[in-house]
Amino acid sequence: MEIRRAMPVIVTDDPTAAREFYERFLGFRVAMDQDGMLMLASTSTPTTQLIVAWNSPTAVDPEVTSVDVSVEVANVDAAYAQAKAAGLEIVRDIRDESWGIRRFFVRDPTGRVINVASHIASS
Repeated sequence: MEIRRAMPVIVTDDPTAAREFYERFLGFRVAMDQDGMLMLASTSTPTTQLIVAWNSPTAVDPEVTSVDVSVEVANVDAAYAQAKAAGLEIVRDIRDESWGIRRFFVRDPTGRVINVASHIASS
């Protein structure tokens, strides 16, 4: 499986303090700022990223707070087929999201929920 990036998901009740910590102390830059979620990227290694998420009734992706790690793969359909064939617990079935990704959630052996996703190719 070709992994393009993996991002921990940090759920918080104080997104302002979390943003300040990761931007000012660690030097991350905000790569995406949406209601309920910030994606932060390293300025020196842009694929080093993390997600800060919080509950919001109008969040673009309200399910992000139920995820522990987000992994972008080259082919999410192949990853899904592999997970099913291995008998892994699929927490949320595969589907396309309105913001341009296709994803599913799987539980790892430690109980963590992993979001496995690919960007949908534009036609």
